[in-house]
Amino acid sequence: MKINARQLNLYAVTDRSWLEPGETLVTVTEELLKAGVTCVQLREKHMSDEEILKEASLLKDLCDRYQVPLIINDRPDLAKKVGASGVHVGLSDMGIQKARKLLGEDFIIGGSAHNVEEALAAEAAGADYLGCGAVFGSTTKTNVTQLPVETLKAICKAVKIPVVAIGGVNSDNLPLLAGSGIAGAAVVSGLFKPTDKAAAVRRFLSQLKAI
Repeated sequence: MKINARQLNLYAVTDRSWLEPGETLVTVTEELLKAGVTCVQLREKHMSDEEILKEASLLKDLCDRYQVPLIINDRPDLAKKVGASGVHVGLSDMGIQKARKLLGEDFIIGGSAHNVEEALAAEAAGADYLGCGAVFGSTTKTNVTQLPVETLKAICKAVKIPVVAIGGVNSDNLPLLAGSGIAGAAVVSGLFKPTDKAAAVRRFLSQLKAI
């Protein structure tokens, strides 16, 4: 297994829109890593390839120091170029099999799934883990449908690879996922928005331990 459930426990997905003046993605991500985030995904839809590579290179050095995987969203080519730990591909992105062909067996490949059929297909295609949502809607994506907790449970039971819940997850609603079987939660604004990021991380980790 190239990535385990423990590494997927608290999965930070970047969002530069929450950066305050004087902050950079690297400084904020380091705060989160210091506090205990276990995986980082660089997801920046509005950056040029050059900007993504520059940011990814800085984040890779940082994540390597904390021995935490760095995943690049959507772009296997850029993940390979920068030497990231892996890539996350959605259903409408470059397919899992194509990503595996480009990256080989040593890279982590995450897939997205919204029902049991998609989850099984992603697992069969070679995904190492699944991101499933949107469990509580989404503040970062439009045109997403909510994933019922019962469906999330069914996905966790159906596949052998770890499953991460994503979509509007915050410290108020995370306890509702107790007993679902998830390995962890992927969080965007719940980690990047708070002023006291270390406190936010500690709260999430405590809740994740309980579920």
